Amino acid sequence: MDTDLGPGETWVLMFELFGLMRTHFGRICREFGLTPAQGRALVELEPGSPRAMNWLAGRLGNDASNITGLADRLEDRGLVGRGVHPEDRRIKALFVTTRGTKLREELISRLKEAPSPITGLSEEDQRTLRRVLRRVVDSA
Repeated sequence: MDTDLGPGETWVLMFELFGLMRTHFGRICREFGLTPAQGRALVELEPGSPRAMNWLAGRLGNDASNITGLADRLEDRGLVGRGVHPEDRRIKALFVTTRGTKLREELISRLKEAPSPITGLSEEDQRTLRRVLRRVVDSA
């Protein structure tokens, strides 16, 4: 029996889904030898578009001081580089290297593969879920 308690229950289920997504994301990042924070940073940084380190801090919801260590580890692996920002030489910018671009593409491709809780739904349920989620995202 459906025990629908309204928007509150929907929100609780969304939190449970976020937890499943976080676990799924972490598992995929580990396949590439990345921490989830490194994976998020690499996904956020677009090849050919250097970004200020404080921009990345804002996107990841981190303190700028945490981004330095994160950038160090990505740079050590040859995935990102540092330089001056093209619009303001006073700002340190991160850019995705050729090696980072390749790994980023593979990571994003892997992340687009739906996990079994989604693929296990009927086609109709998947379409309904997509429609509902699109409306939620579009109204935010």
